[in-house]
Amino acid sequence: MSSPEHGPILKQLAGCWNWKCALLSATARSLVYLAAMARSGPQGRLAVVLVEIAYVTLTAGIYAGLQQKALGLRSQALGNLIIAVGVPGLAQGVDWLVHGAVGAAAPPKATLAVCIFAAISALFHLHVMRRGAFLTGAAGQSLRDDFRRMPRLIAGFVMKPVVLSRKPAQAERAFDGKAAA
Repeated sequence: MSSPEHGPILKQLAGCWNWKCALLSATARSLVYLAAMARSGPQGRLAVVLVEIAYVTLTAGIYAGLQQKALGLRSQALGNLIIAVGVPGLAQGVDWLVHGAVGAAAPPKATLAVCIFAAISALFHLHVMRRGAFLTGAAGQSLRDDFRRMPRLIAGFVMKPVVLSRKPAQAERAFDGKAAA
């Protein structure tokens, strides 16, 4: 039984759902599965991709919503850990169980490809969400505005290892976007 102040669990989950990330994740992850399974038969490939689309569309928005909520934690380090490791680890574990339960288990190469993609994707989510993109609700902008910012966001993400390899003070200024132009 849920209390009136918290509302039913489905209402809470729906309030946490990030539709932008659900749309993008379902599309991208299905393409990763499809590419990794290019040599398998069309029937097996279709089943895995359909499970992925249905499952990811339903859950990726919730997971991204949890990541978005982690942005507001008092401890930024804990928020970052939840965004980059906790939520993606949970998602991959549940994903593996769902595929097995419906008899459409992905081959090891596809699973490895999706795990690598999920790790990079989680780091990218952290990067863009900390910069206010792909957020929903009051904190978000339009999907169009998010896409307009993508070239700069992608460049910042790709360059982050270079920036972080600088001296700590320079890296911190560049990471916060306060570096001299």
